[in-house]
Amino acid sequence: MTYKKAGVNIDAGEEVVHRIKNTVRSTFTKHVLTDIGMFGAFYEAKFPQLKNPVLVSSVDGVGTKLKIAFLMKRYDTVGQDLVNHCVNDIAVCGATPLYFMDYFATGKLSPTIAAEVIGGFAKACKENGCSIIGGETAEMPGFYADGEFDLAGTIVGVVDKENIVNGKAIKKGDVLIGLPSTGLHTNGYSLARKVLIPTFSLRKKFPELHGTLGDALLAVHRSYLKPIQALTSKNLVHGMSHITGGGIIGNTMRIIPKGLSLKIDWLSWQRPFIFDLIQSVGQVPEYDMTRTFNLGVGLVFVVAKKNVDKALRILKSQKEKPFIMGEVV
Repeated sequence: MTYKKAGVNIDAGEEVVHRIKNTVRSTFTKHVLTDIGMFGAFYEAKFPQLKNPVLVSSVDGVGTKLKIAFLMKRYDTVGQDLVNHCVNDIAVCGATPLYFMDYFATGKLSPTIAAEVIGGFAKACKENGCSIIGGETAEMPGFYADGEFDLAGTIVGVVDKENIVNGKAIKKGDVLIGLPSTGLHTNGYSLARKVLIPTFSLRKKFPELHGTLGDALLAVHRSYLKPIQALTSKNLVHGMSHITGGGIIGNTMRIIPKGLSLKIDWLSWQRPFIFDLIQSVGQVPEYDMTRTFNLGVGLVFVVAKKNVDKALRILKSQKEKPFIMGEVV
């Protein structure tokens, strides 16, 4: 018996490293002090522009959106999803992303698939100005179904202590400004799959989706870093929420001070067709829809009423499509 016969192919692992080396290196900044393969990754923490730098970290996964990728045999988007999700989670705290580390686990390692996923990490990292400085690729025979894998990622960013955004400045009368999502992002896929997969082929085209159902479900979870920085750099934001599991109210209430609540105008934006499709086919109650999905809103800014017009102008100058969607009460 050998390790390879037991199901772990060390050669395949080495091939993955060989394939991704240059891709990962392309994300390095001058702060990255180690190459691929060291026991630990070194990142030089020099922030001369910050008075009191505070590190901000987050860990996340992609959830069962991966099941759609497996069915479509398309692996270039889920890596981007993971990075952008992590970036958004720290960006709403006011942080700038520094570096990202991943965990890729599978039953039988395919260097081709792994390289495609990691290529997605690299693409999103470069778009967000952060580096991939390390990761773990685990081959665990018998642990995952054939052709399947799981992903997790850790991101670390930095913010000046005086510029932390945590919702403490939010007051009654503040206005909620929403930015559109690009689809389901990375939440609600267990419900979406249960409803849609038995009914439709992922190759089915819907005019309202401008493509196939599979493409719509794999639409990349976008990054909101640029519009966030456009507003935080002008000190226009009292709070921000990244709309993930728990929906608009569940996520935004996380930053609302005790004693205050939200008044949402649910008709202030057009709900994308994909959510209407899920609700109608699955007969999903509205309450479940609002708690499970982003419903077309990926990010919420909480802004003082006097700053709303300025915030909207700045966001529109960033080619965003912001809309007023409620207030703090």
